[in-house]
Amino acid sequence: MEYNIIKCHGSGNDFLLFDLMTCEPFVSDVEWASTAITLCNRITGIGADGILLVENSEFADAKMRIFNADGSEASMCGNGLRCVTRFVGEKLNKTTMTIETMKKNLATAITIKNGLVTYNVEISPISFCTADLPMITELDEVFNLPLPQLAENLKFTAVAVPNPHLIAIIEGNIDTAQQVALAKKVNAENKWFPDGVNVSFVKVLKPGEIFVQTFERGVGLTNACGTAMSAASLVTNKLGYHGQNKQIVVYTPSGVSVSCTILSDQVILAGNATYEFNSTIHYNHENNSWKITNQHFHQHEVDQFQQMKEQVRKIIQIDQLLKG
Repeated sequence: MEYNIIKCHGSGNDFLLFDLMTCEPFVSDVEWASTAITLCNRITGIGADGILLVENSEFADAKMRIFNADGSEASMCGNGLRCVTRFVGEKLNKTTMTIETMKKNLATAITIKNGLVTYNVEISPISFCTADLPMITELDEVFNLPLPQLAENLKFTAVAVPNPHLIAIIEGNIDTAQQVALAKKVNAENKWFPDGVNVSFVKVLKPGEIFVQTFERGVGLTNACGTAMSAASLVTNKLGYHGQNKQIVVYTPSGVSVSCTILSDQVILAGNATYEFNSTIHYNHENNSWKITNQHFHQHEVDQFQQMKEQVRKIIQIDQLLKG
C-alpha cells in the first residue's frame, strides 16, 4: 500500500500520521499494530512514540486512532490530537472542528495570536471512578491517598481522561529510577491495573505552573504526554495548589510548555503541532517491509521548536528537577 505520512509532534511527543481520508485500505487492527511496532522502532524504523490514523468519520470532521510503539491501541492522545487538528484543519480549511475518538467526539480549534499558532483540544471524558480506569480496588476513588503496595513514600490519584493515569505529587526532585520501576510494576501482569496505567510524577513549581514527567504505557518515558499533562493539571488544581488560577502552565522533560485550562467537565490542552517532514511510504503489511519516497523536510518548524525549547530551559532548570 502507498500512504501519505507526516512525521509530527506535540511537545516532543512524536508520531507518524497516516492520511487515510483519501486512502482507506482494508487493513486489520493486527496489521496496524504490527505496522506501529515496525515503524516506531527508533533503531530499525523511522522512530516515533506511535502512529496516528486519520480517517473519514460519519459523525465528525475526521476520526483519529492511535497505536502506541508497542502495538497497543490507546483510547486518546492529547498531543496526537493537536497534530490531527492541524492536519484536518489545513485539509478542510477549518479553524474549529470535531474529531471522533474511541470514547468521544472532541472539539478542537486553531487560534493565532501575535503570529503564534496554537492548537487547542478538548480532553474528556474525565472520571475519578476507579472502575473507569480500570483499577482493581475496594475504593470507589483513589484521590491523593497512600498506596503502600505500590510505593511507601508517595500519595497517588487515579483518574481517567479517558486514558488511565496514576498521578503522584513529588515534594523534592523527581526520582526517575523509582518512577520507571513503579511504572513497569503496574504495566506488567499485576493485580491492580489489568490494562496497565500511565504513571506521572508531578512537581508543583509555583501556583499556576507544574512540571510533569510521564511513563506512558505502551511507550515508556516520554518527552510529554498530553492526557497526563491534563490529568496532572486537574489533580493539582483540585488539591488547591493553584488558588483561583484555572489556567496551568505545564513544563515537560522535552523542554517545552503547554497550557491546560480547567473547566467544569473537561480540560482544554493548548500547544504546538510541529511537522518534521512529510513523505510517501510504500508499506507491505504482509511482511512489514517499507520504503520512503518524496520526503520533504520542514526545517524551519524544527528550528522554531528548538528555539522555543531553549527559551523554556532558561525559565526552568530541568536537569535539577530530575534524578536517578
